[in-house]
Amino acid sequence: MSAILITGAAGGLGWALAKVFHRHGENIVLADLNAAALAERVAQLGTPERVAALAGDIADSTHQAALVTLARERFGGVRVLINNAGITHRSLLKKTEMRVLSQVMRVDWEAPLALALQCLPDLRRGQGGIINIGSMAGWMPVLGRAAYCAAKSALAQSFEVLRCEEQRHGVHVLMAYPSFLDTPIEQHALGFDGQPARHARSMVGKMKSAEWMAERIHAAWLARRKRVYSDRLAVFGSLLWRIAPDLYLRIMMKKFAVELEQ
Repeated sequence: MSAILITGAAGGLGWALAKVFHRHGENIVLADLNAAALAERVAQLGTPERVAALAGDIADSTHQAALVTLARERFGGVRVLINNAGITHRSLLKKTEMRVLSQVMRVDWEAPLALALQCLPDLRRGQGGIINIGSMAGWMPVLGRAAYCAAKSALAQSFEVLRCEEQRHGVHVLMAYPSFLDTPIEQHALGFDGQPARHARSMVGKMKSAEWMAERIHAAWLARRKRVYSDRLAVFGSLLWRIAPDLYLRIMMKKFAVELEQ
């Protein structure tokens, strides 16, 4: 026995992933900050013998340890850790309070890495692995999202290194790179003062559903792929940033110009 531990599981991509893995017969441990929403999700899955949940702040080391303990006590350990929980911001650096930038880094980079390290003994023992929900913003700059870009870039680089270190122990790492998904993360984006952002999100291309991305991630995991991307437009943007960065910046500044007015 073992379990899939999913953070940020009460909504958006985390919930979509929970449904996919549950449908394929996996034991699931759900983690989220929203206790009421988490309880509702457990009820919706409808198999209490295969589902456990614990609400709390994923950036809290005590909560991280409690999640690993719960997985071990209920299901014998964590076989797959899905680092999905995250926050973003929409605010110019000059205006943004340092505590907001630090919060984004703590939730989006520090917490996933710390939780992964706590899970490593289980992952090694079960020949399991880690699925990290990164972002194309970790590959290329996006106006008004400096901390989010930095955190997702740090996430990608850290876990690429961890993959190299742990592959000899049978631990696999899949990096997922969504682009614009219809999930609550942007609805809950922080503004410069830590309160909800007061202006609408900017985006490029068509918005995809969380369910669509969850299926792609699950298929990539079964195939033991190292990376899975969203759409061709996002991949093209990342390549443009590397090949012709000034051209990319001009296009990005035009598409996200509303950020300069905030």
